Amino acid sequence: MQPIKDVFPLLESPKKIFVVAHHKPDGDAVGSMLALYHYLTEKGHTVSAVTPSAVPEFLEWMPGVRELVNYEEYQEKALKALDESDIIFGLDFNDFSRTKHLTEALAEATQPKVLIDHHLRPAPVWDYGVSIPEKSSTSEMVYDFINLAGDNDLIDTDIAECIYTGVMTDTGSFRFPVTTGDTHRLVADLIDKGLKQSKIHEYVYDTWSVTRMHFVGYVLLEKMEIFPQYKAGLITLSKKDLKLFNISSGELEGLVNYPLSIANIRFATIITERGDEVKLSFRSKGDFDVSTFANKYFNGGGHFNASGGRSNMSFEETVTSFKQILSDIHPR
Repeated sequence: MQPIKDVFPLLESPKKIFVVAHHKPDGDAVGSMLALYHYLTEKGHTVSAVTPSAVPEFLEWMPGVRELVNYEEYQEKALKALDESDIIFGLDFNDFSRTKHLTEALAEATQPKVLIDHHLRPAPVWDYGVSIPEKSSTSEMVYDFINLAGDNDLIDTDIAECIYTGVMTDTGSFRFPVTTGDTHRLVADLIDKGLKQSKIHEYVYDTWSVTRMHFVGYVLLEKMEIFPQYKAGLITLSKKDLKLFNISSGELEGLVNYPLSIANIRFATIITERGDEVKLSFRSKGDFDVSTFANKYFNGGGHFNASGGRSNMSFEETVTSFKQILSDIHPR
């Protein structure tokens, strides 16, 4: 993979650019995509931005979100944009399999592929790119990309709102260890450019429905287990639980963090049954590496303190297996 700066000569003349993020996009995936979309459009390029699945409802306010093409709804349009593009940008994932539906199409595409990502162990499928796990978010890395191009003056309020949303959500509102001095300097620059950060917090965190509030209460009372001997907490949600409250996948955002708010809990997990899939999300405090844990036991990976995985077993079998693993490894 050549350095990211080597892609700039390819962008000196107008190009058709395809931008894609991972399946089930979160705040950082959508924020980084839209920030790059606005920036490249300002530079005179024709940009098609595709999400492998729908954007969560709590992000539907974002500037430019209606320009995103949901592959699950507009498959033909998405594949046509990919086929006609000159350059492909992958954001917030480093292996084509993370896009789910687009895995094969991306693997077969012959256009130059550019990676901007902060996850561990990028797959050797990228022509240009940058992968820095120590960075707070892919959105911060898009900000760095724009600055590396010498275009900080092109960051308008639309780009600023997209970058801030991605950084804010991936740092847990700036409380996770990945939040650095550079992260705060980025925020200061965006505020100086006119960003109204309190508005972003309200859009993301203060627009819950009454149903979701009831759902969270149900989860904490009925579906959360605490294992003090392992300093661990577990939330399990079956299809029946989700159907009971008619909850979408986007409304599960942040639930995995709740056990970590309990004194002495260092490791939190949520196991969710979605359709024919069983998904797991892991969070930790301190020196428990959930990326290695996810990779070893649940076909996953991610960051040191925040990772995900999947299970080929049934929901019930996965829960039983996880509890056995927990007792075997005795995380501290």
